[in-house]
Amino acid sequence: MSGILNSSIGRKFAMALSALFLMIFILQHFAINILSVISPDAFNEASHFMGTFWAVQYLLQPVLIIGVIFHFVMGFVLEIKNNKARAISYAKNNGAANSSWMSRNMIWSGGFILVFLVIHFIDFWIPEINTKYIVGDMSGTLPSGEFRYHEELVHKFKDLWRVALYCVGFVFLALHLLHGFNSAFQSVGANNKYTKGLKGFSKVYAIGVPAGFIFIAVFHFLNH
Repeated sequence: MSGILNSSIGRKFAMALSALFLMIFILQHFAINILSVISPDAFNEASHFMGTFWAVQYLLQPVLIIGVIFHFVMGFVLEIKNNKARAISYAKNNGAANSSWMSRNMIWSGGFILVFLVIHFIDFWIPEINTKYIVGDMSGTLPSGEFRYHEELVHKFKDLWRVALYCVGFVFLALHLLHGFNSAFQSVGANNKYTKGLKGFSKVYAIGVPAGFIFIAVFHFLNH
């Protein structure tokens, strides 16, 4: 593995694989969260399953955390090495004329997303881990006996500042994905007759999924 990461192509390939993995997770996360708008009961059931099923908790969750850390660390490593490699060529050529704003600013959008993720972890993941593994309550219920997940989600979006932060975070995610989605597929060799279709799908994904998350936050804020 270290040999692969020592080469530029290897690092880009590994970065692309981690990006594709995270994009699958984001889509799955959205599919569950949108249930909070459509059916609170279905959202509660899905959340309880994901929060208590052993394979999710002890296999997929650690892999996800490692994937997030790897993706951001590798992103910063690639940015540093790319800046060094471009230092001379950018003095001779206009880099802005040969690349999009999104591709030149992936590090900044990625950095903001990292800050947003830390806040999101503090908001949701850490309290959940505390409830389940420190307090020892795996029931997922309120004193009334009903599942707590939907009520907790709605409660998080009662403050305007938090909703605004989430909306800005997902705007940056959309900007990041607009370039990152296509870049990931190109890095794993999907640059062929399907490229046009992938570009169309990437735009739908990059705009549609973050917009969906924004809709969820605004919907719960307005329905308090």
